[in-house]
Amino acid sequence: MSQGPRSGLAAVSSALLAMSRHLEVRDVLKTIVASARELLDAEYAALGVPDDHGGFAQFVVDGVTEAQWKAIGPLPRQHGILAAMLHEATPERLADVREDPRFEGWPTAHPDLVDFLGLPIRDGDEVIGALFLANKRCAPPEGGCGFTEDDEELLSILSQHAAIALTNARLYERSRELTIAEERSRLAHELHDAVSQKLFSLRLTAQAAAALVDRDPSRAKGELQQVAALAAEAADELRAAVVELRPAGLDEDGLAATLRTQVHVLDRAHSARVTFSARGARALPAAQEEAMLRVAQEALHNALRHADAGHVDVALERRGTGAVLRVTDDGSGFDPQAVRRAGRHLGLVSMRDRASGVGGSLTVESAPGKGTTIEMEVPGG
Repeated sequence: MSQGPRSGLAAVSSALLAMSRHLEVRDVLKTIVASARELLDAEYAALGVPDDHGGFAQFVVDGVTEAQWKAIGPLPRQHGILAAMLHEATPERLADVREDPRFEGWPTAHPDLVDFLGLPIRDGDEVIGALFLANKRCAPPEGGCGFTEDDEELLSILSQHAAIALTNARLYERSRELTIAEERSRLAHELHDAVSQKLFSLRLTAQAAAALVDRDPSRAKGELQQVAALAAEAADELRAAVVELRPAGLDEDGLAATLRTQVHVLDRAHSARVTFSARGARALPAAQEEAMLRVAQEALHNALRHADAGHVDVALERRGTGAVLRVTDDGSGFDPQAVRRAGRHLGLVSMRDRASGVGGSLTVESAPGKGTTIEMEVPGG
């Protein structure tokens, strides 16, 4: 095997342990790429997880600075050698990737790659990713320096364990999602059962009171008092359900800390850069904080899932006794009027309803190719 600075059984063992230590998919991907690059002493390493539309759902690189990565531009499509590894599921070891007939070039800011080693990551018969390295770092003897059969064998071992680590991470995330869904379903059933029973009793009691008003006013008064008591109990049931559904982070940490945590998680889970800043933020009434959190979540979801944004920024700042939330992305943007006419505006309507429901306002600025800015302002309390 190659005699890089971290070659040998100890280095392999260390890399495999590092991969198995993480449960978040994004962390696993980053660890796989960094381990492969270090073990084989390559200048660059990358790992792409394909989507179902000819692109990559996730694409992680190592050896490229953040500024370089931003200058390179959008994620690559599944073409050329990347497509071959994904669709034919065969290793690729090339002395000079630029001379391969499938080579289709790269963006201006892309680093210059020469020798190349790539392997598919497989889970059974399914190709779940492609791992590749470029520019082996060694003193080139006459005739050049490149990846060897031993390097390919080592990367093959790493890719097999990478498949296990990535599959486990995905199962963990799906399990967590199912747990959340089950909890929501439980709360929905409890809410339905408890409140439905109260409302049914309320209706019967109100009907009894109406029937007694003329012939027995005294009994009617008692029934109306029961109506009031049942209504209060129903309100308590609803209030308890809302408290249970309210994100725990808001009660424990406040809006700014909750947003910071969620942004950090999204930044790790997506290829887009997601950032957060807070200036002079103060505590707000609970209803306003929850409305702002829900609007931020909806805006982030739109930017990351539908706008193909490379950078999403969330900013929270004080304005008078209230606050302003701003979510800005550099994605594909849209024509707000066209969206409204086409009837595809449920997300915007929901955000506006949340804002107005707590005495706030919501503005949306967007244009095709110009990104989107969603701003929500609340008056505070």
